[in-house]
Amino acid sequence: MKQPEIWLRGPLPNIPALLQPAAHALMQACLDAETALIDFPGTLLWESPAGLASVGFHLQHIAGVQDRMLTYAQHLPLTEAQFAFLQQEGNPVSGQPSVDELLDQLRRQTDRSVTYLSQVDPGTLPDFRPVGRAGLPSTVGGLLFHAAEHSMRHVGQLLVTARVLTLQVSPPSV
Repeated sequence: MKQPEIWLRGPLPNIPALLQPAAHALMQACLDAETALIDFPGTLLWESPAGLASVGFHLQHIAGVQDRMLTYAQHLPLTEAQFAFLQQEGNPVSGQPSVDELLDQLRRQTDRSVTYLSQVDPGTLPDFRPVGRAGLPSTVGGLLFHAAEHSMRHVGQLLVTARVLTLQVSPPSV
């Protein structure tokens, strides 16, 4: 039996009320990606139909954005490893991870993100946080919301790209 979307399953334990929507969106993004990519051919992972970003890029980017936004929310600079990850997003090279490995990476990062949300004091949501080398202005709440909405936005793009690619491989019969 199909379950309702995560936001309709009730509050998540240990997540502050103000952060429930972000946690729901992060978890839904991960679930939607997993569902859409069941049996997705690994040979199509880095294909970019009509110049669209590849499925592989979206999977890497979603995990990377979540990680970076949580780092900024903690008022920390990005590490060299995070910069290296950012540089390689969407650049297939030999030995690139498989669909399953990228989905596992996304699951692990989503779990870390939701765990982090459970530890956030809602009173800190309006606190200023600089973003990036330019120190652009944001807040703890803005960064956490952006991690969630950006994840959902890229999952939507991933869904379209995956569908286009699989239809090109095996068009529907008429």
